[in-house]
Amino acid sequence: MCILHVLSSKTISLKKEAYDRLRAARRYPSESFSEVVLRATWPEDTVTSRELLARLRRARPWFTESELEAIAAMKGADRPPEDKWNGR
Repeated sequence: MCILHVLSSKTISLKKEAYDRLRAARRYPSESFSEVVLRATWPEDTVTSRELLARLRRARPWFTESELEAIAAMKGADRPPEDKWNGR
């Protein structure tokens, strides 16, 4: 009796940066990219933009009224930086 294990494979394209990161993630030189990918984990609790907007609308205001007034005052007093090239 002969048992044959056939491993399927797919060819993928990666940007150079992705390839370099995948290669750097190997634990040892002979670790395959498949092993690296299978070892990787991704967060399951992703948030869509609609959910994010809903959360932001339910949250408290980011700034208090006094903080907004202080920001407006600082913005009003802000001036552009000195032009170091003026007069050369």
